[in-house]
Amino acid sequence: MVNRKELKPDSSPTAAFGERLRRMRDARGWTQDELAERIGCTGSHISAVETGRRPPTQRFAASADRALDTGDQFERQSLAVRQTALLEGLPEYLAHEGRAAEIRLFESGLIPGPLQTREYARALADGAAERGDITPEQAAERVDYLMERQSMLARKPPPLIFAVLDESCIQRPIGGAGVMDAQLARLIEFAGLPNTGLQIARYSMGERRPFNRLVHLLTLPDRSLMSYVESQTQGHLDRELSSVLPLVRAYHQLQIGAASQAESVAMIRHLRKGSL
Repeated sequence: MVNRKELKPDSSPTAAFGERLRRMRDARGWTQDELAERIGCTGSHISAVETGRRPPTQRFAASADRALDTGDQFERQSLAVRQTALLEGLPEYLAHEGRAAEIRLFESGLIPGPLQTREYARALADGAAERGDITPEQAAERVDYLMERQSMLARKPPPLIFAVLDESCIQRPIGGAGVMDAQLARLIEFAGLPNTGLQIARYSMGERRPFNRLVHLLTLPDRSLMSYVESQTQGHLDRELSSVLPLVRAYHQLQIGAASQAESVAMIRHLRKGSL
């Protein structure tokens, strides 16, 4: 076939997924456009996935399984693709987050993932790729995975989500003025939802702020608790009450010391006016 790109499935999980998709399509004698019609996308999208230029989303993989009658093989393979871009320990946490009844977030320096706009997330991922921490392909995978994570949190009924952000999260410019302004607008939108709470931990809290790094706390439907904390290179999920309960108590102290939601939204609105 003219201009048919040679695939190297051993180079990455994304490439392995694309090679398998092409092989299964070829076995049925379908063109890219014919497979695209069955999946509900375009032929150029199929081409991009097959050649590794676009990582498959979970929705795409599930549609490919239906079109090619492969059970859930593509969907399971797409999980490996998405996990290559994630910090160790995070995939296990996200599996629990997707079914939690209550989610409590604390972050310092950056807006937490569930509250990020795509453009903000893309700026962070591109920065990691420029530093050589991840590949450009993994940067795209990271953003796509985050968007899927956010869609899971929009389920019905939605979980309760409480977010306390260190003031540095809203002061630190990411992606330029336009990206940051849209991100601040997203925080205001988040605060207005009926199932959310948003507070800013002002710099003036000083040593009274109990956390110095990311802390996420989950309450599952059976009311069991778990915590997730991160270092620079690794995440840690903990289900032991003796370890989790002190974090829950500290989170309550954090909420008491932080600005109220009304004060926090006013702070964000003031920043937006200054950035326009």
